Amino acid sequence: MPFVLPAYRSPDFSQPQFTDAPAVEFKAVTRAGVAPDGYHGTSIYPEYFQLTAGRWRLLKESRMDCVVVRTQEDELKVVEFRNLQVGDMVACGRRENGEDGIYVHTTAFDFAAHVAEKFAFRSHLTRETSFSIDYDELYDLLEYERGNGFILWVLGPAVVFDYDSRKAFAALIDAGYVHGLLAGNALATHDLEGAISGTALGQELYAKRTLSLGHYMHLDALNRIRGVGSIEKAIDEDLVKDGVMRAVIRKGLPFVLAGSIRDDGPMPGVIADVYRAQDEMRTLARQATTVISLATQLHAIATGNMTPSYKVIDDDLIRPVYFYTVDMSEFAVSKLSDRGSLTARSILTNVQDFVVTVERGLRKR
Repeated sequence: MPFVLPAYRSPDFSQPQFTDAPAVEFKAVTRAGVAPDGYHGTSIYPEYFQLTAGRWRLLKESRMDCVVVRTQEDELKVVEFRNLQVGDMVACGRRENGEDGIYVHTTAFDFAAHVAEKFAFRSHLTRETSFSIDYDELYDLLEYERGNGFILWVLGPAVVFDYDSRKAFAALIDAGYVHGLLAGNALATHDLEGAISGTALGQELYAKRTLSLGHYMHLDALNRIRGVGSIEKAIDEDLVKDGVMRAVIRKGLPFVLAGSIRDDGPMPGVIADVYRAQDEMRTLARQATTVISLATQLHAIATGNMTPSYKVIDDDLIRPVYFYTVDMSEFAVSKLSDRGSLTARSILTNVQDFVVTVERGLRKR
C-alpha cells in the first residue's frame, strides 16, 4: 500500500476558548540575549498566536525551548535566547489553551489509533520487541520521501565500522534516500580511514583483524586529509575512492560535521564552534520531513531538540515530521523521548544490521 500522509486537523477557532481569548502580549527585549519576564517557551507541536481578535497565526518554523519574536513585517519568528536583540518583541504567556492568546495544538494529526487492553504483555519497547512492520512502514515512508520530502540522517561512527554497512549507506545515498547528513568528527574520520587503509580504529573493516600499529590508522587518515587541505580535495585527487563522505560530496548533498571537546585533529570541514555548528545543523533540521538517527545519542538528542513535530509546506499542506532513532541501547532511545522528542519512533538493533537491511529492502522493492 503506498504511503499517505496523515491529515492535519486545524483547531476550530469558533469555539469559546478561542473567541473569548485575548490577543497575545509582546514585550520588548531590554538586554541582548535575555528574554522578558513571562516569555512563552516553544514546544515541538504546532502553535498558534492570536495577533488581533480572530487572527490566529501558526508558527511556520519552530524549535523547542526557544521564544517567539514578532517582526516589524508582522511575521512570527522562532529565536534562540542567545540570538535575541534589544528591541525584539517577544510573545509572553505561560498558559497554552488560548487563555494568553497562545494555543499549543497537541492533537493535530490523524495518526492511526493504537488500541490495547488495560493489561497486556510486551507493551513497552525492549530488545525483544518485534520490528518487522516498522521496517515495512519505514520503506513506504522513504519511498514517498525520496521524491516528496527531505530525508535527514544523523550518523554515529558505528555505521562505518562495518564493511557491509559502510557500503550499504553509500548505496542509499546514490539511490536518493539521503538528502542531508549530520554527524561529528568521528564519522568522517573513520569513514576516510576506511577509504585510505581499509580499517576503522586500526581494525580491518571486514575481517576485524587488528593491524600492527593499527592505533595510528585514524591519526594517519586525519593527517593525510589535513595535509591535502580538505575532504573534497582528497576526493578529487583520488585519495578517497569510496565511502560515505565521498558519496555525499559527489552527490552534492549538504552536511554538517559538528566538533566536540574529545576530537582528534579535527578533520578539515569539522565545525569547532559549537554554536555555529548548532546553527548549521538547524538549517538542515528546518528542511527535514524525516529524520533518522543511528547510534549517536548526543547528536540525536540535539537534532531532536531542533526538529518540530510538523512542517508547513504551503497554506494547504501541514504535515508531520517523522523522527526515527536506531540504537542497541534501550537507555539511548528512552533518553531521546525524555528530552522532548515526542514524535520519535525507535528501532532497537545493531545499526550496522539496520543499514544493510534497509538498503536491501529498498533495493528489492
